[in-house]
Amino acid sequence: MTRVVRFHRHGGPEVLCIETVDVPPPAKGEVQIRVRALGLNRAEALLRTGTYIETATFPSGLGLEAGGIVEAIGEGVAGFAPGEAVSIVPPLSMVRWPAYAELATFPAELVVKHPPELGFEAAAAVWMQYLTAYGALVDIAGLGRGDVVAITAASSSVGLAAIQIANRIGAFPVALTRTSAKQRALREAGAAHVIALDEEDIEARLAVIAGASGVRVVFDAVGGPAFEPLTAAMSRGGILIEYGGLSPAPTPFPLFNVLTKSLVLRGYLVHEIIRDPVRLAKAKAFILDGLSDGSLKPVIARTFPFEEIVEAHRFLESNNQFGKIVVTI
Repeated sequence: MTRVVRFHRHGGPEVLCIETVDVPPPAKGEVQIRVRALGLNRAEALLRTGTYIETATFPSGLGLEAGGIVEAIGEGVAGFAPGEAVSIVPPLSMVRWPAYAELATFPAELVVKHPPELGFEAAAAVWMQYLTAYGALVDIAGLGRGDVVAITAASSSVGLAAIQIANRIGAFPVALTRTSAKQRALREAGAAHVIALDEEDIEARLAVIAGASGVRVVFDAVGGPAFEPLTAAMSRGGILIEYGGLSPAPTPFPLFNVLTKSLVLRGYLVHEIIRDPVRLAKAKAFILDGLSDGSLKPVIARTFPFEEIVEAHRFLESNNQFGKIVVTI
């Protein structure tokens, strides 16, 4: 019998409960993990509330990231042995392969042997954030040395990953955050500049930072009214990659800026990287190299024990975190 986190109806963090269930052995092509740590993502809160791109089937499990030890190997799986430390590339379906459990099973192609010096907590905080940022900045935008990239929701785990990746490439990351409260922390995390959305003129600040060339890449998780000043500060032929919609306000289409600057506005989900073996292999190699040389280092906001999963989700939704929330087992 294994403890798992499930929910039987949509709602707030209080609908999450720890239950004991029988977990079957791994099927063909699967690897079963003894989980030591979980990385929390906003997607899990959206699934819990019924507003995610995937639909829960009750009772539903959840969770996209884990670090742990190989417990068992399914038929046809090679390259793994029981007892090895591994971490998980987020599956396309967390309902089918939920991570919130003491014992969890995943497709073998999503199981990764990470650098052992990471430890389980950091390993559980790797793949969603770095794959999301890499896919947008490197795979799609082709971010290069000297490029100015504006990163919204910069204190999130994905935002911090984007800052690190930009620095690794030699680009100039400009962190955008709601207020100046996290300004110092963002500078210490590697941001070349920090802009407080609620306190400053975004377009004017970006114009000073980027100069006549403008901002070539915008990596945005927010949408809303900031679309207008962000696109106004972009370079001709620049690209804005939208991977979220945190703003409750409508997002205007900046027609004039798009037309006069020949801008590219592109929606993006990390799934397009995960479901493409060639693109995923390149992403994994880049991330593993960065983890090994220290240029990529997960930032842990706070850890919670497994028994406090409800409190962990409450903190996730508080928006007070700086980096990744991790749950240990």
